[in-house]
Amino acid sequence: MNKYLSKQFFGLFNIVIIALCWSSAVDTTNAQSATLLGTISDQSNGEVLPFAVVEVGEKVIEADADGRYELQVPANQPLKVIFSFLNYTSDTLQLQLRTGVRRQLDVQLSRRLTQEVVVRDATLAERDPDNEKVNVQPLKLIPTVSLNFEQVLSVIGLGVNAGTGGELSSQYSVRGGNYDENLIYVNDFEIYRPFLIRAGQQEGLNFPNIDLIRDISFSSGGFDAKYGDKLSSVLNINYKRPDSVRASVGMSLLGGSAHLEGAVFQNPKNKSRNAFRYLLGARYKTTEYLLGSLDLQGEYLTNFFDFQGMLSYDFNERWQLSLIGNYNSSSYRFKPDELVSTLGLINFALRFNVLFEGQEIDQFNTYMSGVALTNINQKNNTFFKLMASRYGSQENERFDIIGRYELGVLETDLGSSDFGEVVSTLGAGTEHSYARNYLTSTVTNVAHKGGWEWDKSGSTTAFLQWGAKFQNEQIADRLNEWERLDSAGYSLIYDTDSVFLREVIKTDIELNSNRLSGYVQNTWNGSDSLRDWSLTAGVRAQYWDFNDEVILMPRLRFLYKPKGGKRNVSYKLAAGLYHQPPFYRELRDQQGNINTEIVAQKSAHFVAGTTIDFKLVGRNFRFLSEAYYKQLWDVIPYDIDNVRIRYYGDNLATGYVTGLDMRLNGELVDGAESWINLSFMRARESFTEVDHKLRTAENLDTFSIQRTVPRPTDRLFNLSMFFQDYLPQNENFKVHMMLTVGSGFPFGLPERNVEYRNVYRFKSYHRVDIGFSALLWNETWKNKNPKHPLRPFRNVWASLEVFNMLQVANTASNTWVKTIFLQQYAIPNYLTSRRINLRFRFDF
Repeated sequence: MNKYLSKQFFGLFNIVIIALCWSSAVDTTNAQSATLLGTISDQSNGEVLPFAVVEVGEKVIEADADGRYELQVPANQPLKVIFSFLNYTSDTLQLQLRTGVRRQLDVQLSRRLTQEVVVRDATLAERDPDNEKVNVQPLKLIPTVSLNFEQVLSVIGLGVNAGTGGELSSQYSVRGGNYDENLIYVNDFEIYRPFLIRAGQQEGLNFPNIDLIRDISFSSGGFDAKYGDKLSSVLNINYKRPDSVRASVGMSLLGGSAHLEGAVFQNPKNKSRNAFRYLLGARYKTTEYLLGSLDLQGEYLTNFFDFQGMLSYDFNERWQLSLIGNYNSSSYRFKPDELVSTLGLINFALRFNVLFEGQEIDQFNTYMSGVALTNINQKNNTFFKLMASRYGSQENERFDIIGRYELGVLETDLGSSDFGEVVSTLGAGTEHSYARNYLTSTVTNVAHKGGWEWDKSGSTTAFLQWGAKFQNEQIADRLNEWERLDSAGYSLIYDTDSVFLREVIKTDIELNSNRLSGYVQNTWNGSDSLRDWSLTAGVRAQYWDFNDEVILMPRLRFLYKPKGGKRNVSYKLAAGLYHQPPFYRELRDQQGNINTEIVAQKSAHFVAGTTIDFKLVGRNFRFLSEAYYKQLWDVIPYDIDNVRIRYYGDNLATGYVTGLDMRLNGELVDGAESWINLSFMRARESFTEVDHKLRTAENLDTFSIQRTVPRPTDRLFNLSMFFQDYLPQNENFKVHMMLTVGSGFPFGLPERNVEYRNVYRFKSYHRVDIGFSALLWNETWKNKNPKHPLRPFRNVWASLEVFNMLQVANTASNTWVKTIFLQQYAIPNYLTSRRINLRFRFDF
C-alpha cells in the first residue's frame, strides 16, 4: 500500500512541478493592470453592505447585493482606494499592486455615531475578541490533517489547545475546559456531536463546512448571556447568503469536497424581495494513508461523508424563511495486526510487542435539520426570529480483539553481540477487549429570540435582546463492554477459584427529559469627544425536569476606549456566573450507572484584557491580551483517554483555572495576515473529602499531601502560529505554515487516579505543518491565454503539504501493561509521523 502511494504521489508530484513551471511561464508581464476584490461589511455585526461604493481615482463601482466587489486597477503605481456607504464612515487605503496580481481586500466599515470622520478605526465592539469577525478565505489553504474547520481555532482563538488526540482530532480545549464545554452555533442553531467516539482516528467530519462559511467569531470566556449553557467557549459561525452562482471542487490524497451556491431573483433590480438562495456542500474524507504511519499496524478502512445544505427565501426586505440540513456518516473498520514500540532511556530500554487477532467496526450516523423565520423591521429597530431544529444520532461500536503481548528489556551495551535484542522479559500475557455498544439520541427544540434598539438619543444607544428555548432529549443507551487481562497465564485480578474480568459494563438505559432556558440582556453604547464605551448586562436561566434544578446566572461585560491619546488602545472587563447542566455523558459514571441527583457544574469568570492597534513598517497589527480567573464548583471530574472523556458521574470536586492569553496578528508580509498565540495556564481541582497524595523524590515510600491537583486539561504553556508568505516577485506562489508547541497534559494510574491523581505528564507536544500553494489559473489571464485548458475556472490552486515536517513522535495516550506482581508500565501510543499530501482546488 505504501509503495503504491509513493509511486502514485511521485507521479502526481511530477505533474504538479510541470504545471507550476508552465503556469509561471504564462506571459502576464505585458499586462498593465492588477485586480482588487473582496467583501464590504459592517464592523459591529459582520453583516454585508449591499451596493457599497468603491472609488479608485476616476473609476467608481458599486458592490453587489452581497457586498462583493471586483475591479481592475492600474499596476505599479500608488493608488488611493476609498470605500463608502450611507451613514457609515469612509475607509481610505493607500496601496500599490504589481502587474497581474490579484489582491483580496475585505473591508469593514463602522457606523457613523458622530459627525467626526474616522478613517480606518475599528468600532469598540469590533475590538472585543468576542465580536471580532475572522475572514475565512485565507484559512482555506491552511494544511490540516482532519479537514475540519475547528483545527484552525488554535491559531485564531485565544486560549485554545488541541486535545490529546492531536492532529487526528478536531476537538479542542479552551482555558482548562474539556471538549464537551464548547458551544458551536451555525446561523444560531446549536450543533451537537456524537457521544461514543473514543479515539482521534475514529473522528469524521464535523458540521462546519469552510466552503459555506461567511464569517466566524469566537469567545474564550466571559461571553454574553445570549449564548447557551456551557462553561468554556462559544464558536459562532454565519453561513453565506449567495447572490450569484459559485462553485468549487477540492481533492487530495485525504479526500475531497464540492460546493454549489446561487440565487434566483424574481426582480434582479430588487434582490431583497422574492429571492431564493441555495447553499450546498458535500465532503468526503479517508484517513487510511495517514493511519498507515502509526505504530499499530493493521488494515484500516475509513469512510467519512458529509452532506449539508441551506435554503432561504426572502419574501421582502423584512421577512425571510430559511432551512438547514445535514447528514453525516462515519465508518471506521480496523483489523489490527502487530504493534512494536520501543521506549526507555539510553541505559534502560524496553520493547513492547503485541500480536493481535479480531477486529473493530464503528459506525456513527448523525443528522440535523432546522427551520428559521426571521423578521427585521428597520423602521422600528426590531428583529425577531422563530427557530425549530432536530438532531439525531445512531451510534454503535463493536470490537472483539485479543492482543498477546510481551514486554522485554533490550540490551543497551554497544559492545554486546546481543545489542538491541530482548535479553529478559518483564511481562507477557493477553488482553482481551470486547464491546457491543449502541446509542441512539434525539434532541428536539423550539426557540425564539429577538432584539429592540429602544434608545437612540444623542450619542448613546441601547439595544435589548431576549430569547427563550424549549428542548426535549431522548437517549437510548445499551452498553455491553468488558476486558480481560492475564499475565504469564494468570488472570488479573488473580484468584485461585475464579476467573475475573477487569472491567464489566452492562447497561440498558432510556432517558426522556425536558429543558427550559432563556435570557435577557441589554447593551448600552456611548461615544463622545473623550471616549467610546460599551456596557452589556444580562441574566440567563434554565430549568431541567430531570433533577428539578433552577439556575440563574448574571453576566456583565464592559469595554472602554479613550480618544485623543498617542496609543490606539481599548480595555475590557467581564465577569459572570456560568453553568453547564449535565448532558448524557456527565450523568453516567465509569461503571455505566446513572446519577439522578447530579446538578449542573458552575463557575465564576473574571476577565480583564487590552487591545492595541499599531503600525509597524507601514502595516497594521493588533495585539490582544487577556488575564482570567475561573472559580469552579459542583465539578464533575473526568479522565481523558485519547479523545474519550470518562466522567465520574457525580459532583465530587471544586477547582480553579487561571492564566494569561496573548495574540499578535497582522500582515508580517504585505497582503498576507499571520497569527501568533501564546498562553500560560494553571488548571487545578480537588476532590471533596480526599487527601490527594504525591510520592516524594527522596523516599518513594513517603507521601506529601496536595491541596489541589492538575486537571486533565492542565497545560502550563501553549504556543501556536499561522504564518503566510509569498515569493517576492510573484504573489501567486504562497507558503502557509502552522506551528504548535505545548507542554504535556497530565495523567494518572488507571484505577488509582483519585488519591494519586494525575501525578504524571505526557511529553510536550510540538508539530509543524507546512503547505506550498501555487495559483495555476486566474480568470483575469483569459485575455493573454484565451485557449488555456483551465479557462472554464475562476481560480485553480495546487498545494503541496507536508504534515509533521519535523517527524516528531507525539503521544496520544498510553497502553497500560500490568505484570503478575501488579506492576504497571505505560506504553505510549504515538500520533502520525511525516506525511506528504497533494491538494487541488478549483473555483467556478
